[in-house]
Amino acid sequence: MEATIAETPKDQPNDRQTLNRPKEVAVQIRADDKKAMPNPYFRFKQFTVFHDKCAMKVGIDGVLLGAWTDVTNAESILDVGTGSGLIALMLAQRSEATVTAIDIDADAVIQANENIENSVWRSKISATQITLQELAQNTGTKFDLIVSNPPFFINSLKAPDEKRNTARHTDTLTHEELIDNTLKLISPNGSISIILPVEEGTKSIEYAFSKKLYCKRVVKVHPRPEKPAHRLLIELTPVECETQSSELCIENGERHNYSPEFTAIASPYYLKL
Repeated sequence: MEATIAETPKDQPNDRQTLNRPKEVAVQIRADDKKAMPNPYFRFKQFTVFHDKCAMKVGIDGVLLGAWTDVTNAESILDVGTGSGLIALMLAQRSEATVTAIDIDADAVIQANENIENSVWRSKISATQITLQELAQNTGTKFDLIVSNPPFFINSLKAPDEKRNTARHTDTLTHEELIDNTLKLISPNGSISIILPVEEGTKSIEYAFSKKLYCKRVVKVHPRPEKPAHRLLIELTPVECETQSSELCIENGERHNYSPEFTAIASPYYLKL
């Protein structure tokens, strides 16, 4: 899903640091708009995210995951496939944790570091170009929380843009590899939060269970009340537990008329909530 933002006034400077000063720029992300052409940046309440160098732009999936993920007691966070650094910044805003952000794409890491440097959390977030597989193999570090908005297209038709393919398709990181490698990096009482389409998410929960990762929370996400669920928000943990299941609707039926449950988690970020 793509994202939209209110048009920047023509007389407004386009300097990246200037854009990080407080001003009213309306951020609007549509729940099911696939045709919108995003601006080169998104302005949230406490930070700005430029995404013009990234294959995948700021969208509702990343915002949902960043807003929904439980950061309670997390002192160390790993953001897998950080892209523009959106989720890393969202989690830094509401936690005291140190955030490590990784991505396979060099341009994405450059942009993530630019966005981090222009934020007030620059001292506690770092972005590095490395694959999850390489990190799991070469570090003994354990993380209290691992979060990922991973590629989810499997054996699907690819676009001409190779970077976009890497961000969207599972060729370089299958869901099984995601689970296998995060299992090596998660602390004994930690948690892993991901967002996936319903079918892929259901299969990932089953695979995680076979690896003794247990589903603590799962949320079926509906774009609108009349639409079927199209995403699962999933929280996994090595600790045996009962699954808490719920549903969330993004919009009430009219564009940008956000539901109370979405407003509750997104209001710390969205300018107009």
